[in-house]
Amino acid sequence: MKRVVTAILGGGQGARLSPLTRDRAKPAVPVGGKFRLIDIPISNSLHAGIDRVYVLTQFNSESLHRHIAQSYRFDAFRGGFVNLLAAEQNMTNRSWYQGTADAVRQNLTRLIDDNDPTEVLILSGDQLYLMEMREFVLAHRANQADLTIAVKPVTRDEAKGFGILRLDRTGRVVEFVEKPTSEDALDALALDESTRDALGFEAPPGSLLASMGIYVFRPTVLREVLIGSPYTDFGKEVIPASLDRIRVFAFPYDGYWTDIGTIPSFHQANLDLTVPLPALNLYNPNYPIYTHARFLPGTKINGCAVTRSVLCEGSIITGAKISDSIVGIRATVQTGTTIDRSIIMGANRFEPLAEAATHAVPTGIGRDCTIRNAIIDFNARIGDGCKLLNEAKIDEAETPNYSIRGGIIVVPKNAELPPGTVI
Repeated sequence: MKRVVTAILGGGQGARLSPLTRDRAKPAVPVGGKFRLIDIPISNSLHAGIDRVYVLTQFNSESLHRHIAQSYRFDAFRGGFVNLLAAEQNMTNRSWYQGTADAVRQNLTRLIDDNDPTEVLILSGDQLYLMEMREFVLAHRANQADLTIAVKPVTRDEAKGFGILRLDRTGRVVEFVEKPTSEDALDALALDESTRDALGFEAPPGSLLASMGIYVFRPTVLREVLIGSPYTDFGKEVIPASLDRIRVFAFPYDGYWTDIGTIPSFHQANLDLTVPLPALNLYNPNYPIYTHARFLPGTKINGCAVTRSVLCEGSIITGAKISDSIVGIRATVQTGTTIDRSIIMGANRFEPLAEAATHAVPTGIGRDCTIRNAIIDFNARIGDGCKLLNEAKIDEAETPNYSIRGGIIVVPKNAELPPGTVI
């Protein structure tokens, strides 16, 4: 695994996650109370012993760069690194990344020529999952594949939002269709029983196999399919156009996996972590998720009622009722407040008393607030008596101090809601 190089794609603008991506790159969005999205693919790579990792990004990369620099430091004898490759203009290239394939193409020199890898592992920076990447790479080698794609069984309705593959009985990909919609196409791509049994796939009858956007490439083949090609996206263009000339195989995965594409999907993915036995197990001692070590004091809870929730270090919660929610690092929740099905991200730092005195509303959640189905970003100030309920069931809204996306209320980073605000 020491010869493998990982490229994590994190260059998308993340417009559908706005306003969470207003001031940060999508992979830098906090998740699970104390992590960042980028920690997931980096941890998956490091657990496999793959410690030469590049993160490709181009939008609002400052906070992502800071997080990576603070979190991933390797000793001088190991030789590993996690480096950020932000899109840049130079004498030979005047364009930004145009898609997933173009981002890799613009960095082939660093990925391949500077490292001489046996394989290039390409991961997405906005997915939640835990996968044994070592097994993924070993399966690629065993099949003598040029490209191996991680696939997951999905239902017929779900298939319309993914790249769908059809396999032969050896596991080789013979057809790839991006987001099929016609019934005939879905019928043709459905995983038949004989192929499923021959490959040993665990998939319900009628399932289709969706690409997870996770790839292992042979370096020479990666260069061949990208150099001189007009294609900019792996799923839509590069892979379908290459099937007849390279060996493409599928790697089945049946664990938890979700693509963080929208505010509702991000909200639900976080709430999934609060159930007693979450599908994404962050409590496995053999598979920890790495992140920035903050050296914070423990959570302080004074006279609260807490049900099915995650409370992170450094937070102070007094006289509150919290259910099915995540309260992040350094969060403050005052007396009489009720929080339900919400994500309180917390704060970047503890607010000094002198600084708090200069604001009408201190950082955190004030007294006697009611918050339901909401996301409160870092350093937000929620005044006493605020009601964030969306009782009018508004689907979309945009104001300077809050947004509504898919019915979820989002208070952006550093925003302030005056006391008594009702949403």
